[in-house]
Amino acid sequence: MEQFYIGIDIGTTATKAVCFDITGKVIRECSQSYPMYHPEADWSIQKPDEIVAAVFGCIQEITKGIQPQFISFSSAMQSIMAIDDTGKPLTDAILWADNRAHSLAETIKESEQGLRFYQKTGIPIHTFSPMTKIAWLRENDAATFFKAHKFISIKEYIWHHLTGEYAIDSSMASGTGLMNIHTLQWESDILDYLKIAASQLSIIVSPTHQSKGLSDGFDYILGGGDGVLANLGAGAMETGHIGLSIGTSGAVRLPVDKPYIDSEMRTQCYHLMDNQYLKLGAVNNGAIVLQWLKESILKTDESFEELLEQAKIIPAGSEGLLFVPYLLGERAPIWDASAQGTLLGIRIIHTKAHLIRATLEGILFGLLSITEILLPNPEERHATTIMASGGFGKSGLWLQMVADIFQMKVIVAETIEASAWGAVLIGFKATGITISNHSRIGKIFLPNKDNKEIYEQGFEKFKRVYPLLKNIKL
Repeated sequence: MEQFYIGIDIGTTATKAVCFDITGKVIRECSQSYPMYHPEADWSIQKPDEIVAAVFGCIQEITKGIQPQFISFSSAMQSIMAIDDTGKPLTDAILWADNRAHSLAETIKESEQGLRFYQKTGIPIHTFSPMTKIAWLRENDAATFFKAHKFISIKEYIWHHLTGEYAIDSSMASGTGLMNIHTLQWESDILDYLKIAASQLSIIVSPTHQSKGLSDGFDYILGGGDGVLANLGAGAMETGHIGLSIGTSGAVRLPVDKPYIDSEMRTQCYHLMDNQYLKLGAVNNGAIVLQWLKESILKTDESFEELLEQAKIIPAGSEGLLFVPYLLGERAPIWDASAQGTLLGIRIIHTKAHLIRATLEGILFGLLSITEILLPNPEERHATTIMASGGFGKSGLWLQMVADIFQMKVIVAETIEASAWGAVLIGFKATGITISNHSRIGKIFLPNKDNKEIYEQGFEKFKRVYPLLKNIKL
């Protein structure tokens, strides 16, 4: 009798449920989307119950007619919400893209205390982190802050709905700016600073933590954060590999066997399990920039595939058009929530297709600037293979651009939903199932040497733009 394993990825814009067989072959999949709201400038929130409804809807749809061996979870990281003692939300889910805590985060970051916090957590002091968002609530909404029974992520909120437990896996906890990356426990100095107790946070457990569903009896596995699971699912937890993913946001992640703290506070560090860690940098401005271009600037009903097809005819370097796409401020490597986007070198020859290609190139230049930090030695970098995952993995053009811009070999897994497959791999470990091959290799892209010099020149120009313009307030 065929057995089925389900991975559910709770993303920023949609929840995706994927049913796999034991080899990693996709049997069926479904998704439900939901909006991100911006009720005030710099605010990015979601309605918790809209996401709960999407997750429950996906579970209902993906399990029709089958009895899965387990359902395991991946989730977007760095959301935070306050709940009361009945589990009812006191706030919306405040997302990683929310910049309301910017000035407060900058103040903490510039202090010696902020440096100590980073050295303990591996998470830069920035408005993306739940730590700064809780501090903002304390300073700006004291009534809600002191009423809060717990501060939890949207994943914890969903897990509580499914199982009745308040639990957080160590990979999600390591992204909060509240957990000591060296001890894998909540950091008391930071809790004291925030004036919260450890009891106001969930219990930190292994990603392999299991529980029965309260209403459906399914075996649920807690799983991890989408970043670490993308690396796991794409086969990028091995030496010589680096994970690159682009969804709404984007990230580059390098596996290491112990916590990593950057002397300049440019990188993050996440834990997966045992002695598996990732040093990484994440950008705010992934495919959300392409979505903005399509909806707000081009105002077109053309599909993303049609837009990318138009970009194919434009040569590498977009004939001098350069886009620095800091539309949502930026995380790594500049860590500036007030950074702005810049379109440079625009001339009368440039068309819609140039703008599309320059957008794709700009997103990748941002990710390359992180890769330079993670792998500073060019020889080591060029000997490392990129394991690609995320929605952009459907585009051969974009993947070839990665190979050309990074001048690195790119492998895309057959299952591009690497976070969902990573969640299933955690489920296998939790239930004692051994498999021989973790990732099914799909396509391989090799760098085109003809584009090397063009992209090197474009990247050097890209790196100069932000430092030149950052002090100009428009």
